[in-house]
Amino acid sequence: MLITFEGIDGSGKSTQISLLKERLIKLGHKVEVFREPGGTDVSEMIRGMLLNPELDIDPVTELLLFSSARSQLVAEKVRPLLKKDVIVILDRFYDSTTAYQGFGRKSMPIEQINQINAAATHNLVPDFTFYLRLSLEEAAERTKNFEKDRMELSGDSFFKRVFDGFEHLAKTETRFKTIDAGQDKDSIHDDIFKDLHSSL
Repeated sequence: MLITFEGIDGSGKSTQISLLKERLIKLGHKVEVFREPGGTDVSEMIRGMLLNPELDIDPVTELLLFSSARSQLVAEKVRPLLKKDVIVILDRFYDSTTAYQGFGRKSMPIEQINQINAAATHNLVPDFTFYLRLSLEEAAERTKNFEKDRMELSGDSFFKRVFDGFEHLAKTETRFKTIDAGQDKDSIHDDIFKDLHSSL
């Protein structure tokens, strides 16, 4: 089973992924977690470039770099683990490319991005995508003291478009499960597990 978590920065993805992994392991499942971009030597090197605030990266180049990191992760880690019946949880996947590079950067038409996403994932589609929905105002409050990387320095109008992109995906992708990320962490975890429980 492939489970992905999406949402703007500050929505609590890392916390919820950790709670879910712990619970699934207690139930006897094998679980592996990877962040995007990252998870392999090649992907982590690309991550370093993408998040470096000193680099000026063209929007199309940015999209292709994210996609390259994803392709390596899927080929090297995700697909082999899924074949072994390991539950794989990803902190972001191709929906982030649609939201950030498509809606946010407007790097190319969404139809083209969908084609690139399919190629970069080797046509792999998540079984569940949990969208942790948080207002831009609350996200800004939660992250105000964080050191900002290149993506996080993109400005308010950019993040408004990213938020709109996730909202669009939540309405159009049936695998999306929208979770109110403004709740306390235990309530969020309970909501996530309710959606997953019958498929385990």
